Amino acid sequence: MHVELTRLSVRYGGQARPAVDDVSFGLPAGAIGVLIGPSGCGKTTLLRAVAGLERASAGEVRISDQVVESPQVHVPAESRRVGMVFQDYALFPHLDVGRNVGFGLNQLPRGERRDRIAEVLSLVGLAGSEQRMPHELSGGQQQRVALARALAPRPQLLLLDEPFSNLDVELRERLAHEIRGILKAAGATALFVTHDQLEAFAIGDTIGVMHQGRLHQWDDAYTLYHRPATRFVADFIGHGVFAPARLREVDGQVVVDTPLGALTDIAECPLPTAFDGGQCEVLLRADDIVHDDAAPVKAQIVRKAFRGSEFLYTLRLRTGETVMAHVPSHHDHKVGEWIGIRPEVDHVVTFERGAGAGAPPMP
Repeated sequence: MHVELTRLSVRYGGQARPAVDDVSFGLPAGAIGVLIGPSGCGKTTLLRAVAGLERASAGEVRISDQVVESPQVHVPAESRRVGMVFQDYALFPHLDVGRNVGFGLNQLPRGERRDRIAEVLSLVGLAGSEQRMPHELSGGQQQRVALARALAPRPQLLLLDEPFSNLDVELRERLAHEIRGILKAAGATALFVTHDQLEAFAIGDTIGVMHQGRLHQWDDAYTLYHRPATRFVADFIGHGVFAPARLREVDGQVVVDTPLGALTDIAECPLPTAFDGGQCEVLLRADDIVHDDAAPVKAQIVRKAFRGSEFLYTLRLRTGETVMAHVPSHHDHKVGEWIGIRPEVDHVVTFERGAGAGAPPMP
């Protein structure tokens, strides 16, 4: 592994719980990892420990097989060959683009320095902009300059802390795709922190979900969504609800009774004996619920969010339970209307009723 964390903990004085608590994961060379989670979950503290800006209280960080951080070892940040891109860009306003990008290249001969500045500016799509000043650039262009400056010294690891948070939503997702292409073209190994799932999905090869200092899952986006390792991951990733359900066996097949009716032909489902009396909670994603006016189950729209090609409807059943559904945007129903819905589920993710955030699903 190019970057490897082994049982890393970071504790601030007086804190009851570590800010980073027993975190382990590996990131291969050339891969992009993303840490995601709610504010205060420890993702930025973890990034700062990898950078050398926070001390480990337990565990270790290895970069290129060298221990750079542990309770006994602390390689200074400037000696780790780690580049950082911050959310505020941190460009020098009095220096032009070329001198901003070349700030960490003073050890190179003038010609090599000039060539490297031109090379990384071309890589980020800003070729020929050496003479421009930061205030003449858009927010997205300033972020590209910050990325070029971080890449210029050829760091062995690039760390990005919420780099798009100051940009508008539409630009953030587009820039995430573009920067993924830039990092891949540069062959860079990168660790990225965000609270935005669309950014994480757009840029990451592997995504880590953190909560209260702990890493709940380190996986690709598809697996996080369809095979969440804990109830927190199931709740945090995507849109969905936990509905009360009962598992029973009929002619050797498991049937899942839900407020939307019985789910059958389920490819993956635990046996009813996994739960007391078969009683459990089932995760119903918004894409598990299909709008169908001919369906016998009706639900009232209590909230709607326009997403361009679709609406995200929050729906209340007659029995009081809430579900969510993605519906094509030409089905523009009003809040308060009743519509027909049916489940379309090929595998279920089930949890014990009332299980805590760290509880795993039942296999």
